[in-house]
Amino acid sequence: MSDEVKQVSLASTTPNPAALGLAGFALTTFILSMFNAHFLPAAATMVVLGPAAFYGGLAQLLAGQQEYKTGNVFGATAFSTYGAFWMSLAFVFLLMALKVVDFGSATGAALGIFLIAFTIFNTYMWIGSFRVSVGVCVVFTTLELTFILLDLGNFGVGVAGTLGGYIGIICALSAWYTSAAIVLNTVYKKVVLPIGPLDK
Repeated sequence: MSDEVKQVSLASTTPNPAALGLAGFALTTFILSMFNAHFLPAAATMVVLGPAAFYGGLAQLLAGQQEYKTGNVFGATAFSTYGAFWMSLAFVFLLMALKVVDFGSATGAALGIFLIAFTIFNTYMWIGSFRVSVGVCVVFTTLELTFILLDLGNFGVGVAGTLGGYIGIICALSAWYTSAAIVLNTVYKKVVLPIGPLDK
């Protein structure tokens, strides 16, 4: 059996890990965005640590690793990176909560640089999403806007951070929708929720 046949066989028997990856991303993004949009008190922000470390982080990282089995470089790169993103952010928040590190007046700039780095990554993934599906493209488009607004907000630009929270909620809902579409379309073996292919 050739390597090519082995690859096709493995990909055909591996369930689509994007459903898990998108769900983990959606839930964690939703929780943090609720705080960024000021729907919830800032004092309770640390509730995001658990989901960020284990659902948005570990589960999404595992989904990314499973994407390699399907030969999907876009999914593998996206989920692995954003799994690591959430784990990294949870770690930073934990160190701050335990007062192991104290950025003081530079907290906004420190988090801003962290987010800018991921904004750069997200930009080329956003361009790649134009060839995946409408659902995935909406997720990455709203995520791009969220990142840009949060970048500006962390550097003290008006209400940009709050607006980033609103767009982040929309991003989370679009990710949940796309995850639900993958699950329900697979279970019912028909299009229950359309996500619109763009890979032509």
